[in-house]
Amino acid sequence: MVQKENMREEFAQRLAQACREAGLDEHGRGMVIARALKLSSKGVSKWFNAESMPRQETMNELAKLLRVDVVWLQHGMATELKGDNFSYAGPYTPGRKYPVLSSIQAGSWGEAVEAYTLQDVGEWLDSDAHVQGEAFWLQVDGDSMTAPTGTSVPQGSYVLFDTGKDAINGSLVIAKLTDSNEATFKKLVIDAGQKYLKGLNPAWPMVPINGNCRIIGVAVEARMLFK
Repeated sequence: MVQKENMREEFAQRLAQACREAGLDEHGRGMVIARALKLSSKGVSKWFNAESMPRQETMNELAKLLRVDVVWLQHGMATELKGDNFSYAGPYTPGRKYPVLSSIQAGSWGEAVEAYTLQDVGEWLDSDAHVQGEAFWLQVDGDSMTAPTGTSVPQGSYVLFDTGKDAINGSLVIAKLTDSNEATFKKLVIDAGQKYLKGLNPAWPMVPINGNCRIIGVAVEARMLFK
Protein backbone atom coordinates (compact mmCIF):
# COMPACT_ATOMS: atom_id res chain seq x y z
CA MET A 1 0.00 0.00 0.00
CA VAL A 2 2.79 2.40 0.93
CA GLN A 3 4.62 1.56 -2.28
CA LYS A 4 1.56 2.40 -4.39
CA GLU A 5 1.14 5.69 -2.54
CA ASN A 6 4.78 6.55 -3.22
CA MET A 7 4.34 5.71 -6.90
CA ARG A 8 1.31 7.98 -7.17
CA GLU A 9 3.07 10.83 -5.36
CA GLU A 10 6.17 10.56 -7.55
CA PHE A 11 4.01 10.42 -10.67
CA ALA A 12 2.11 13.52 -9.53
CA GLN A 13 5.43 15.37 -9.14
CA ARG A 14 6.60 14.38 -12.62
CA LEU A 15 3.22 15.30 -14.09
CA ALA A 16 3.41 18.75 -12.49
CA GLN A 17 6.96 19.18 -13.82
CA ALA A 18 5.93 18.15 -17.33
CA CYS A 19 3.04 20.61 -17.26
CA ARG A 20 5.33 23.46 -16.18
CA GLU A 21 7.81 22.66 -18.94
CA ALA A 22 4.96 22.47 -21.46
CA GLY A 23 3.90 25.97 -20.42
CA LEU A 24 0.59 24.95 -18.83
CA ASP A 25 -0.69 27.26 -16.11
CA GLU A 26 -1.01 25.57 -12.74
CA HIS A 27 -4.62 26.66 -12.34
CA GLY A 28 -5.79 25.58 -15.78
CA ARG A 29 -3.63 22.56 -16.54
CA GLY A 30 -6.18 19.99 -15.39
CA MET A 31 -8.88 21.39 -17.65
CA VAL A 32 -6.48 21.52 -20.64
CA ILE A 33 -5.54 17.87 -20.16
CA ALA A 34 -9.14 16.78 -19.56
CA ARG A 35 -10.34 18.44 -22.76
CA ALA A 36 -7.43 17.15 -24.85
CA LEU A 37 -7.83 13.56 -23.67
CA LYS A 38 -11.65 13.75 -23.42
CA LEU A 39 -11.69 12.88 -19.72
CA SER A 40 -13.42 14.33 -16.68
CA SER A 41 -11.59 17.14 -14.90
CA LYS A 42 -12.32 15.34 -11.62
CA GLY A 43 -10.47 12.24 -12.80
CA VAL A 44 -7.48 14.30 -13.99
CA SER A 45 -7.34 16.19 -10.68
CA LYS A 46 -6.84 12.86 -8.91
CA TRP A 47 -3.56 12.45 -10.81
CA PHE A 48 -2.24 15.77 -9.52
CA ASN A 49 -3.43 14.92 -6.00
CA ALA A 50 -1.67 11.53 -6.06
CA GLU A 51 -4.98 9.71 -5.66
CA SER A 52 -4.69 7.68 -8.85
CA MET A 53 -2.64 7.14 -12.01
CA PRO A 54 -3.76 6.85 -15.64
CA ARG A 55 -4.15 3.50 -17.32
CA GLN A 56 -1.47 2.61 -19.86
CA GLU A 57 -3.32 3.80 -22.96
CA THR A 58 -4.17 7.10 -21.30
CA MET A 59 -0.61 7.40 -19.99
CA ASN A 60 0.68 7.11 -23.56
CA GLU A 61 -1.70 9.82 -24.75
CA LEU A 62 -0.79 12.05 -21.80
CA ALA A 63 2.94 11.74 -22.52
CA LYS A 64 2.32 12.56 -26.18
CA LEU A 65 0.26 15.60 -25.22
CA LEU A 66 2.98 16.92 -22.89
CA ARG A 67 5.78 15.85 -25.28
CA VAL A 68 7.69 13.83 -22.72
CA ASP A 69 9.05 10.29 -22.60
CA VAL A 70 6.21 8.01 -21.48
CA VAL A 71 8.53 5.76 -19.48
CA TRP A 72 9.93 8.78 -17.64
CA LEU A 73 6.42 10.08 -16.94
CA GLN A 74 5.23 6.72 -15.66
CA HIS A 75 8.33 5.37 -13.92
CA GLY A 76 10.82 8.24 -13.61
CA MET A 77 13.33 7.01 -16.17
CA ALA A 78 13.87 7.42 -19.90
CA THR A 79 14.48 4.70 -22.45
CA GLU A 80 16.58 4.19 -25.52
CA LEU A 81 15.93 1.51 -28.10
CA LYS A 82 18.59 -1.16 -28.56
CA GLY A 83 17.64 -3.90 -30.98
CA ASP A 84 14.30 -5.27 -29.85
CA ASN A 85 14.73 -4.26 -26.21
CA PHE A 86 14.49 -1.11 -24.15
CA SER A 87 17.30 -0.15 -21.80
CA TYR A 88 17.70 2.56 -19.16
CA ALA A 89 19.19 5.77 -20.56
CA GLY A 90 19.08 7.98 -17.48
CA PRO A 91 16.59 10.64 -16.36
CA TYR A 92 14.72 12.52 -19.05
CA THR A 93 15.94 16.12 -19.30
CA PRO A 94 14.10 18.45 -21.70
CA GLY A 95 16.18 20.92 -23.69
CA ARG A 96 16.02 24.68 -23.32
CA LYS A 97 12.69 26.20 -24.33
CA TYR A 98 12.40 28.89 -27.00
CA PRO A 99 9.32 30.95 -27.94
CA VAL A 100 7.22 30.27 -31.02
CA LEU A 101 6.70 33.77 -32.41
CA SER A 102 4.69 33.49 -35.63
CA SER A 103 4.43 31.87 -39.01
CA ILE A 104 6.98 32.74 -41.68
CA GLN A 105 6.44 32.73 -45.42
CA ALA A 106 8.36 30.09 -47.33
CA GLY A 107 7.52 31.68 -50.65
CA SER A 108 6.75 35.30 -51.38
CA TRP A 109 7.38 38.01 -48.81
CA GLY A 110 4.76 37.91 -46.10
CA GLU A 111 3.84 39.76 -42.96
CA ALA A 112 5.93 38.76 -39.95
CA VAL A 113 3.81 39.21 -36.85
CA GLU A 114 6.21 39.40 -33.91
CA ALA A 115 5.50 39.17 -30.18
CA TYR A 116 6.81 42.26 -28.39
CA THR A 117 7.19 40.69 -24.94
CA LEU A 118 7.65 37.13 -23.76
CA GLN A 119 4.34 37.45 -21.91
CA ASP A 120 2.66 37.61 -25.32
CA VAL A 121 4.06 34.22 -26.34
CA GLY A 122 1.58 31.39 -25.94
CA GLU A 123 3.68 28.49 -27.23
CA TRP A 124 7.20 27.31 -26.41
CA LEU A 125 9.22 24.42 -27.83
CA ASP A 126 12.39 22.90 -26.42
CA SER A 127 15.64 22.13 -28.23
CA ASP A 128 19.09 20.71 -27.49
CA ALA A 129 20.61 22.51 -30.49
CA HIS A 130 23.72 24.61 -29.91
CA VAL A 131 22.58 28.24 -30.01
CA GLN A 132 24.99 31.18 -30.10
CA GLY A 133 22.57 34.08 -29.64
CA GLU A 134 18.89 34.62 -28.93
CA ALA A 135 16.68 32.05 -30.61
CA PHE A 136 13.04 31.57 -31.55
CA TRP A 137 10.80 29.14 -33.42
CA LEU A 138 8.71 30.00 -36.46
CA GLN A 139 6.27 27.81 -38.35
CA VAL A 140 6.70 27.51 -42.11
CA ASP A 141 3.87 28.71 -44.33
CA GLY A 142 4.20 27.96 -48.03
CA ASP A 143 5.91 25.39 -50.25
CA SER A 144 9.06 27.10 -51.57
CA MET A 145 11.20 25.17 -49.06
CA THR A 146 9.65 21.80 -49.93
CA ALA A 147 12.13 19.90 -52.06
CA PRO A 148 11.54 16.65 -54.02
CA THR A 149 14.93 15.31 -52.84
CA GLY A 150 17.57 16.22 -50.28
CA THR A 151 16.97 18.81 -47.58
CA SER A 152 13.31 19.78 -47.38
CA VAL A 153 11.35 21.92 -44.92
CA PRO A 154 7.66 21.41 -45.76
CA GLN A 155 4.77 23.64 -44.79
CA GLY A 156 3.79 23.24 -41.16
CA SER A 157 7.34 22.54 -39.97
CA TYR A 158 8.69 24.43 -36.98
CA VAL A 159 12.14 25.97 -37.56
CA LEU A 160 14.47 27.18 -34.81
CA PHE A 161 16.42 30.30 -35.79
CA ASP A 162 19.63 31.44 -34.08
CA THR A 163 20.16 35.21 -34.23
CA GLY A 164 23.80 34.87 -33.20
CA LYS A 165 24.95 32.45 -35.89
CA ASP A 166 26.73 33.86 -38.97
CA ALA A 167 24.92 33.31 -42.26
CA ILE A 168 27.19 31.75 -44.88
CA ASN A 169 26.70 30.44 -48.38
CA GLY A 170 24.12 27.63 -48.17
CA SER A 171 22.62 28.69 -44.83
CA LEU A 172 18.85 28.49 -44.44
CA VAL A 173 17.87 31.94 -43.19
CA ILE A 174 15.01 34.19 -42.31
CA ALA A 175 15.41 37.51 -44.11
CA LYS A 176 13.40 40.64 -43.34
CA LEU A 177 12.80 43.68 -45.52
CA THR A 178 14.44 46.75 -43.98
CA ASP A 179 11.57 49.11 -44.69
CA SER A 180 8.59 46.96 -43.67
CA ASN A 181 7.44 44.17 -41.39
CA GLU A 182 7.78 41.45 -44.05
CA ALA A 183 10.00 38.41 -44.01
CA THR A 184 10.68 35.18 -45.84
CA PHE A 185 12.44 31.84 -45.24
CA LYS A 186 14.99 30.87 -47.90
CA LYS A 187 18.43 29.43 -48.62
CA LEU A 188 21.19 32.04 -48.83
CA VAL A 189 23.32 31.73 -51.96
CA ILE A 190 26.47 33.84 -52.39
CA ASP A 191 27.98 33.84 -55.89
CA ALA A 192 30.83 36.15 -56.89
CA GLY A 193 29.95 38.55 -54.09
CA GLN A 194 26.28 38.75 -55.04
CA LYS A 195 23.74 37.42 -52.54
CA TYR A 196 20.54 35.63 -53.47
CA LEU A 197 17.63 34.03 -51.67
CA LYS A 198 16.63 30.69 -53.14
CA GLY A 199 13.87 28.25 -52.33
CA LEU A 200 14.63 24.54 -51.92
CA ASN A 201 11.72 23.92 -54.26
CA PRO A 202 13.24 24.12 -57.78
CA ALA A 203 10.06 25.76 -59.05
CA TRP A 204 10.99 28.92 -57.15
CA PRO A 205 13.60 31.21 -58.78
CA MET A 206 16.54 32.84 -57.02
CA VAL A 207 15.89 36.41 -55.88
CA PRO A 208 18.85 38.82 -55.69
CA ILE A 209 19.16 40.92 -52.54
CA ASN A 210 21.06 44.16 -52.65
CA GLY A 211 20.80 45.76 -49.22
CA ASN A 212 17.02 45.94 -49.08
CA CYS A 213 16.81 43.19 -46.47
CA ARG A 214 18.75 41.86 -43.52
CA ILE A 215 19.36 38.34 -42.26
CA ILE A 216 17.85 38.13 -38.76
CA GLY A 217 18.34 34.42 -38.05
CA VAL A 218 19.95 31.22 -39.30
CA ALA A 219 18.04 27.94 -39.10
CA VAL A 220 19.61 25.37 -36.77
CA GLU A 221 16.79 22.85 -36.37
CA ALA A 222 13.49 21.89 -37.96
CA ARG A 223 10.76 19.57 -36.72
CA MET A 224 7.24 18.54 -37.62
CA LEU A 225 4.67 18.20 -34.85
CA PHE A 226 1.66 15.94 -35.26
CA LYS A 227 -1.26 17.15 -33.17
